[in-house]
Amino acid sequence: MAIARGNGGGEAVEGPESRGEIAYARLKESIQAGELKPGQRIREIEMADRLKMSRTPVREALRRLEADGLLTFAPYRGMVIAELDHQAVMELYQMREVLEGTAAGLAARHASEAEITVLRDIMASDPGDDAEPYRHAQHNRQFHGALYRAAHNRYLLKTLNVLRDAMALLGSTTLSLTGRSDTAREEHAAIVEAIEAHDVQAAETAARAHIRAAQRARIRIMFGDGAADAPHSPV
Repeated sequence: MAIARGNGGGEAVEGPESRGEIAYARLKESIQAGELKPGQRIREIEMADRLKMSRTPVREALRRLEADGLLTFAPYRGMVIAELDHQAVMELYQMREVLEGTAAGLAARHASEAEITVLRDIMASDPGDDAEPYRHAQHNRQFHGALYRAAHNRYLLKTLNVLRDAMALLGSTTLSLTGRSDTAREEHAAIVEAIEAHDVQAAETAARAHIRAAQRARIRIMFGDGAADAPHSPV
């Protein structure tokens, strides 16, 4: 029987709920890391073998991932990692622009000096131009996570985290594009400067501009350079 370390330092029995939570977290991480790719068929028994778990917690994890929108049922194929079409990508970035702009504006109102310092420290730990794209992506998630928390709004934080999960379905990071990490670094700096100045409007404007730039980069990755200026892009 699996065991887990209790709060008091003793050993506690790990129940089915704990194993289901672990299975959920590990499968979600595999989707976010691109190990499980959009359109890939997901079989319960294979995932159980992958995680070295029984099928019961894996079954519960797959149900949760389906409820999150990360898995979907495809005719004649069964359960697959969800794929985002062009319209879904546009809708995702539209919501990101609104919510991240709101988060930055709230952070300009409510962020403490310590939280602003955290944002500055994250920027200072930028992995540099020669780093692998996945390291830039990790650093970017760290920055945005700190921004969300600095907004001090639990409902906004929950909604943004749901959107962040959906971003895992987009594939490679936009920071893999030549020059994108440099412009993203400048955009992050503009957001933090506005928050530090407690300029709500400037913070929201900078965050919205940052997401629009990310959207244009995503369109280039998905559809080629010319698509970024197409009328359907909500720039």
